[in-house]
This record gives sequence, structure tokens and C-alpha cells, in this order.
Amino acid sequence: MTTSIQNNGLPNFPQATGATGNASGSASTAAAPSVSAGSTPKADDQLKLTDSARALQEAARLDTTSVIDTQRVEQIRQALADGSYQVNPDKIAARMLSLEQQIGTAGIA
Repeated sequence: MTTSIQNNGLPNFPQATGATGNASGSASTAAAPSVSAGSTPKADDQLKLTDSARALQEAARLDTTSVIDTQRVEQIRQALADGSYQVNPDKIAARMLSLEQQIGTAGIA
């Protein structure tokens, strides 16, 4: 599968050393290095990920490994359907307060 990416009117950003930033759109290739599909990267090539990129990768990894208790979901679904589901307001309030305390202390630290 091949995908073609075009400029679409976006600004041209500076190119890495050795490549030409061709803003005028002319077909000059004199200074552009030729790269074949089978070439290996240079020893000085580096890739640095930002903390945000690392966090996104970690979140994506967690999403694929999350476990859903389908049996528990089905029990709750059935209880809702037959009207036997019981709401415990004290338990809900306690968990909300606990969450509020965690959020409040996280902002201070």
C-alpha cells in the first residue's frame, strides 16, 4: 500500500543538513542526497522522543493490555435489565470523596 503525502499549502520547514529546502517547488536535485530503499542509516542518525511521545506510547500499550471482566459486566447488565440492581449512595459518596482527596493532594505535590 502506497500513501502519497503532499504539502497542501502548509509552510516548508528547514530540512536536515545535506537536504535542500525547496520552497519554490522547482525540481532541483543537485544537492539532495539519494537514498535507496535498501540503504542502512548512518551511525550518527538519532531519534529522540519527547516525554509526551513516551507517555502516549505507554498509554497505547496499556489500552491493549487492559482486562475487562466480562462476567461482571454481564451480571450488572442483567441486574439493570430485571430491575434488581441496587445503588449504594454511601459507597458512591465515599469513593467520590476519596477521588477528590487524591486529586487535591496530587496538585500540591
